[in-house]
Amino acid sequence: MTVIRWGILGCGRIARKFASDLQYVKDAELIAVASRQQSTADAFAKEFPAKYRHDSYEALAENPEVDVIYIASPHSHHHEHTLMCLERKKAVLCEKALALNSKQVKEMIDKARKEKIFLMEALWTKFLPHYQKLQELLAEGRLGDIRSMLVNFGFIPQPPVPARLLDPALGGGTMLDIGIYNVFITLSVMGRPDEIEATMTPASAGIDEQCAVLFKYKNGALAQLFSSFTSNLATEADINGSKSRIRLTTRFYEPTTTIEFYPDRPDSRQIIPVPKEPGTGYQYEARHVGECLRKGLTESPIMTHGDSLLLMETLDRVRKAAGIVYKGVDG
Repeated sequence: MTVIRWGILGCGRIARKFASDLQYVKDAELIAVASRQQSTADAFAKEFPAKYRHDSYEALAENPEVDVIYIASPHSHHHEHTLMCLERKKAVLCEKALALNSKQVKEMIDKARKEKIFLMEALWTKFLPHYQKLQELLAEGRLGDIRSMLVNFGFIPQPPVPARLLDPALGGGTMLDIGIYNVFITLSVMGRPDEIEATMTPASAGIDEQCAVLFKYKNGALAQLFSSFTSNLATEADINGSKSRIRLTTRFYEPTTTIEFYPDRPDSRQIIPVPKEPGTGYQYEARHVGECLRKGLTESPIMTHGDSLLLMETLDRVRKAAGIVYKGVDG
């Protein structure tokens, strides 16, 4: 497999970012796109040239020239679309959140393993240079024992507001859209929490427009996480250890962030340089998927199935504590 031939399922905003960043991936080609409307697929393929423009997702999954499909549909459809692609023996990179709950995630993983087909959650931050550098610093013990984390992510959606942000049937609310980044990075640094407390401010539709979460650990460590659609927050991550402190500045989940290292006092700031490439940053995960497929892997060694399951199980615990319910899924 020399050139990895990509198909994109769903032609929204995030799909455009991914398609644009494929130009920075060696031996990768966008060969097919799919939308429920032919005109949408045609417009997308005009902007990002693709040989095939499908008016159904099934047609994309059945295209014999497609090696792997990037699923960029709303959260509520990830489960259905992933199973459909795996059934047709297509490798899948599915946008985060992988599904709406851990039951769905387990079904997706089980299907991938049964079919012996590659499946990975597109949690792009895990492949970015600054995140890799953070993991390196933690592994070296530069921070000592982690005592606390403060993580926030918030913005005020501007019109026209995408339906998926506010519709509970689509997995709307802050938790799956942006709060997932807060949970992800905290799990990466501190691991599975022993206790979770959470509260949320419900919007008129019932989804969480604000959510405050507290992770508690038996060793006394704490993590505070806050997500909001009602405030434009700094969107930073503050990691505090017994030896030193790290601050990931705006926006901590993107490659544009800066790593601030504080070895001593609050005024002892050092900037740790991190390489940056052109583009938005989706090329890193796409490049990794290509490497996995060339090696014949069915699971990423970096973003494992276990990582996705732990993330969704933790999100389930947060939702239960906060009273966040997805209609038609949670009952």
